[in-house]
Amino acid sequence: MAEASITVLDQLDQLEEIVLEGTRIPFSGGRLVNEQDAIEVMDAVRESLPGQLNQALDLLRQREEFISQARRQAEEIVATGQREREQLINNASIRQEAERQVAELREQARQQCDQLLLQGRQQAAKAEQEHQAILAQMEQQFAARRQQLEQEAAERNRLLLEQHERNRQQAMGELEQIRQEGLRVQRESQAEAERLHNDALQFRQQTQQQCDQLVARSRQEAAAISEGANRYAEQVLGELEGRLKDMGQVVMAGRRELVRLQVREGGSAAEAAAATPAPSATPRDSKRRRVANTLRQLAG
Repeated sequence: MAEASITVLDQLDQLEEIVLEGTRIPFSGGRLVNEQDAIEVMDAVRESLPGQLNQALDLLRQREEFISQARRQAEEIVATGQREREQLINNASIRQEAERQVAELREQARQQCDQLLLQGRQQAAKAEQEHQAILAQMEQQFAARRQQLEQEAAERNRLLLEQHERNRQQAMGELEQIRQEGLRVQRESQAEAERLHNDALQFRQQTQQQCDQLVARSRQEAAAISEGANRYAEQVLGELEGRLKDMGQVVMAGRRELVRLQVREGGSAAEAAAATPAPSATPRDSKRRRVANTLRQLAG
């Protein structure tokens, strides 16, 4: 039990060291404490308290066991005396002596029982007093620590609220600046959009005028090209018609020349066959070649 009390006190000392080692908040009496370490130490204290309560209950159980053991011993003594009494019932002196011994044994058993009860009660009262003292001391320490932690928490909450208010005011100012900047950018964007719209309309009008001019110019050029093409076609057709007339005249002349040659060759065929050998037909072939060449040149 004493070891458990020392353990609880050591844990309370650790909790106090955690609080004292915390970072002090400037301009205040508060400290920033590691919440996890403090919770672990308090959990350890909570785990130690049931151990002390169990020790007190163990003492109470031991007291009940002592009382039960004393009662059993007394019952055994009484049973032994009764057996001896029954054995020595016939002898008066022996019975008297037995009764005296039984009375002495009863008195001794009663005294032992009373002594055991007194010791058990004293131990239970002592354990209860120690337990009550430890509980009172721990309640005082916990109350002091709780009050200190509540003060630190209140101070920390106050500082956080002040910081939050400053941040909120700063954010509101920045938001107002952003809103003003947004309005300015919106106005500039609208002006720029109107300017771009006007420029687009002007460019569209200029482009439309240029397109109209290009269309008119293209139409004029197309009419001029069409007229020139017609004139060129008429000229080429006239030239072709003249060449065709010339070729017709040449063809007619060639035909007349062929007819004349055929007539001439028919009259002198026998003489030519008798007077000249086979190679003498060369002049006629040469004339035909000259007529054919002439026709080719005219056609070309």
